[in-house]
Amino acid sequence: MGLTGITALAQAATPTEEKPAEKECFNIVGNPDIPLFSGSTKYGGLVFVAGKGAHFEGDIKAHADHVLKELEKELIAAGSSMEKVLKVNVYLADLNDYKAMNEVYLGRFGKNPPVRTTVATYGGVPGNSLVEMDCIAYTTKP
Repeated sequence: MGLTGITALAQAATPTEEKPAEKECFNIVGNPDIPLFSGSTKYGGLVFVAGKGAHFEGDIKAHADHVLKELEKELIAAGSSMEKVLKVNVYLADLNDYKAMNEVYLGRFGKNPPVRTTVATYGGVPGNSLVEMDCIAYTTKP
């Protein structure tokens, strides 16, 4: 994406002075009066998806597949898709799972994959998941 593409993306995510963009929250977790967090938040032309984990028995491949499917569900609900993801953060409970996670991750975001940061967590991922992922994407409709 060249400077023009980055500028256009920034403009799509920036509210105008006439009518500021409203933040939309999806899949709120916890008590609706005092929520813990939202599954995703949409602001302007951007979608921010909260970390998704896999909270069941299984290996890293099963967990990674589940997490990627959960990200996709949130993106679709917010009017985006895996192909529109710009950034992914991957948190592994064990860095030794890096190669196997990549085998499942490969190709899930189309032919132009997003930028990605992958780290191993100290003390593990919450809920005994072997992997957690979050992402930022864009939509065609703010």
